[in-house]
Amino acid sequence: MKTNWKKYFGSGLVLGASALILGACGGTADTSDTGSAENTSGEVVVEGDVKLWVDTDHVEVFKGIVAEFEKEFPEVTVEVAAGSSADAKKDVSKDPKAAADVFMMPHDQVGQMAEAGLLYPNTKYADEVKANNVESAVEGVTWNDELYGYPYGVESQVLYYNKAKLTEDDVKSWTTLSEKGKIGTNFAEAGANYIFGPLFMSNGLYLYGETGEDPSGTNFNDEKGAEVLAWIAAQKNNPGVIQSGAEALANLEAGVSDAFLSGPWSKNDVTKALGENMGVAAYPTVDFGSGEVQMKAFLGVKLFAVNQQTDAPLASMALANYLSNETSQLIEFQEMGVIPSNKVVQESAEVQEDVVAKAVMEMSQPTHSVVMPKVPEIVSFWPAMDAIINDAYKGNITADEYMEKLDKLVEDTSKVTEPEEEKE
Repeated sequence: MKTNWKKYFGSGLVLGASALILGACGGTADTSDTGSAENTSGEVVVEGDVKLWVDTDHVEVFKGIVAEFEKEFPEVTVEVAAGSSADAKKDVSKDPKAAADVFMMPHDQVGQMAEAGLLYPNTKYADEVKANNVESAVEGVTWNDELYGYPYGVESQVLYYNKAKLTEDDVKSWTTLSEKGKIGTNFAEAGANYIFGPLFMSNGLYLYGETGEDPSGTNFNDEKGAEVLAWIAAQKNNPGVIQSGAEALANLEAGVSDAFLSGPWSKNDVTKALGENMGVAAYPTVDFGSGEVQMKAFLGVKLFAVNQQTDAPLASMALANYLSNETSQLIEFQEMGVIPSNKVVQESAEVQEDVVAKAVMEMSQPTHSVVMPKVPEIVSFWPAMDAIINDAYKGNITADEYMEKLDKLVEDTSKVTEPEEEKE
């Protein structure tokens, strides 16, 4: 299932009053009372009733995983219910006390939810999470140097291509890819921001600073940023580039194009369209004028989080950790196609033999992707980035206007601009 990362940023920007009250207390949970008890031997007993929210299509898979958890923790009873990871911030902030104790969410909501006091810090399993998961996944669940989540998957776009038209060598660079074949991709419509915003980071620039947590740390208004816009503008006259939005997959199937950029959510559709000719690779390199550099993508991290207002924090943390452990991640990969963040599972033969998983894992390395920033200000990045990419590609702005437009982009993305649907 495709994760709509931009939807996460744009939805629920204004948190509920109860969440804001919690945030005013400093945004840090009181972890001194775990809600657990000690038995006669003085051992802590993990107990309590815990409600779990998972995406609807994951419910049956997690019912099986939860059954095994309850065998290991017999004093804990778990209710599995359908929720929406995309709407975690909005749903939990409505009434934190009535919300699930443990829930799925995307990493880009961690910053706002932690600041609002909605998340219980990972006080018990932080070292385990850091040791067992890839660096990018750990970064995704961290806010202000504290872990707030339990990662169970990573997600990035990759390059799908027709092996009957293009070779592995052809797709290693954008130049050879667009010389030997045609790539269908979106420069001219909404959504270009998610695909091509990372071009600026590919050229050595930063979005919200090196850590992605500095609202004033974007430096796209630089000569390197102007180089990126010039490259985008040049693609309009590149015969190997076909503007393709929603029709990108259809164009690939019809042979209008030979490649397109998408994520693991497109695996089944591309397999159906191309059959044994389906090729998958990490992003190609790109030349902005100073030599080939690696083209980057945004990386998303899937995680479980614990509600700050849970009555059973010890049981909830144990559940979140179990749902994201090695065994559970393998099941999620097998049953739902989620690319694991666990290092051991990533190295398993089953995952390594999956061409899409292998490409996503390559893309999850810092050389190939940027963990999508978690700062609230990124809601302002999306419309501004779309506008400048679309206009550069269409020729609506000239080269001598690039720096002025980039200055405005940096200014706009340094502050929170409330989405229109959130305004009263």
